[in-house]
Amino acid sequence: MSQGQRGGFTKQAARNIFYGGAAFFALLFATLVFDTEQHIPKRSNVQNITPAVVRGKQIWETRNCIGCHTLLGEGAYFAPELGNVYKRRGPDFIKTWMQIQPTGAPGRRQMPQFHLNDGQLNDLVEFLKWTGEINTEQWPPNIEG
Repeated sequence: MSQGQRGGFTKQAARNIFYGGAAFFALLFATLVFDTEQHIPKRSNVQNITPAVVRGKQIWETRNCIGCHTLLGEGAYFAPELGNVYKRRGPDFIKTWMQIQPTGAPGRRQMPQFHLNDGQLNDLVEFLKWTGEINTEQWPPNIEG
């Protein structure tokens, strides 16, 4: 008998376990990816993307809002999460807040004044509204973001 067969666990058995396990987990991974891909269109709110939403996203990106804020958990943590700001505060609050920046409140972080016109503010609000309607399965868990 060879040395590999005496212990009852041969190199061939180890190889079979490795290949069998790799095949099982590759199949499991492919199944999970396929299942996830089937759910994304239902959750993404893509049917509600309008030209205003697209313009609002461009404002979000060109003003580097994600450099301070998080949006659906992505971004910086310097300023509040904005994924649900439309539900929390509403469109009028968002527009007014943007127009009065910086507030000059001592000891508080200050948001810069971007000098957005009414159309840009409306577009940004539409983008934040659309973002708030994405099915995130209750993320963020706190209504205040």
